[in-house]
Amino acid sequence: MRVLVVGGGYVGMYTALRLQRRLRAELVRGDVEIVVVSPDPYMTYQPFLPEAAAGSISPRHVVVPLRRVLRRCRIVVGEVRTIDHARRTATLTTPATEEKGAPAERLGYDELVLAPGSVSRTLPVPGLAEHGIGFRTVEEAIGLRNHVIEQMDIASSTRDPEIRDAALTFVFVGGGYAGVEALGELEDMARYTARHYYPNVKPEDMKWILVEASGRILPEVGPELGRYTVTELRRRNVDVRLETRLDSCAGRVAVLSDGARFPTRTLVWTAGVRPHPLLAATDLPLTARGRLKCTAELTVEGVAHAWAAGDAAAVPDVASEEPGRETAPNAQHAVRQAGVLGDNIVHSLRGEPLETYAHRYAGSVASLGLHKGVAQVYGRRLKGYPAWFMHRVHHLSRVPTVNRKARVLAEWTLAGLFKREIVSLGSLEHPRAEFELAAGGKPFQDPNESF
Repeated sequence: MRVLVVGGGYVGMYTALRLQRRLRAELVRGDVEIVVVSPDPYMTYQPFLPEAAAGSISPRHVVVPLRRVLRRCRIVVGEVRTIDHARRTATLTTPATEEKGAPAERLGYDELVLAPGSVSRTLPVPGLAEHGIGFRTVEEAIGLRNHVIEQMDIASSTRDPEIRDAALTFVFVGGGYAGVEALGELEDMARYTARHYYPNVKPEDMKWILVEASGRILPEVGPELGRYTVTELRRRNVDVRLETRLDSCAGRVAVLSDGARFPTRTLVWTAGVRPHPLLAATDLPLTARGRLKCTAELTVEGVAHAWAAGDAAAVPDVASEEPGRETAPNAQHAVRQAGVLGDNIVHSLRGEPLETYAHRYAGSVASLGLHKGVAQVYGRRLKGYPAWFMHRVHHLSRVPTVNRKARVLAEWTLAGLFKREIVSLGSLEHPRAEFELAAGGKPFQDPNESF
């Protein structure tokens, strides 16, 4: 019997890990096969992306290699394109099929776990596709860090006021966790960098702008802490603009709905997510918002042998007093749903009753830079250093594997004893550029780096 797990994120990895433990005897005998299909051979612990961007954590410690933790599973690096659940088949492409130009492969299965996650929700804003920077992957986080330091290099080496102003203007769109934490960590890093390494760049020369379409930021931590976060950011000279939208960023000029215009070389888009496009390429029932209709037992509604959780699933929140409410698409629910999902697949195989997923939301924590943060945990509100400490303790306890916990803790300890490591490795994004030039090729020029 084959269990196909689509996606290697929180739900995909933790579900496969639970199945690997619960079905150990069956896997040894060869009665069961667990296949995990993921675009990347690792799971990214996304709450650590802001600290990775700020240099507090090494990028390799933000990811968990799937082959290391899922030793009894078959890992396939590729992407599932379509699913025909009526026939229990999935079509997928791998690096090998793409290199050969071969058609997509077909893979049969008996049980399906659909957990492809979500993708960035973009809008038809002029110039966004050409100049915007996302913040959902470790590659984007490190690329953004390199980019910010490169902008400081540019500002430090030019006397042109227009180039300098554009290089030192950083616009973040989206006031959720990703946008606020990324801005808070990078602003903190850039201020430290300017004070210690760039004598001709002052912290007050930089413009940090947070654009949010609604009237508040960080809604997960409540209105009081949301207002405190706005006050804290503005105290650090961050221009927080609520009830404001990005109308255009064509020509590297951010034009806002309130009429403001900011020439900038850095525009970070973190304005929400949407369900993965794969869901629309299945024959499974979807909600009006494009998520899978699921039951509280994490089965796909009205469909046998199909399971889902996380961002892709609309799961009833049975712990909520509000009728019809669904669980929020966040890591807190995804990790817990994965455990129940794995157990329920085992229960189903053994003819046992299924468990109901019920979890009362414990709270939220957010970092705003070194020693700064906000947290709401079990009704208690924390600010400043206590919240930042709670943020680190919480995520250290949640990051997978003892190996990763020890490495992250060691890096935090060393960071407290020594100065920050400030260096841009932007050439990593184009490693062959120097060799191509030496071999007689044309000098590489990134079209996004032109003024």
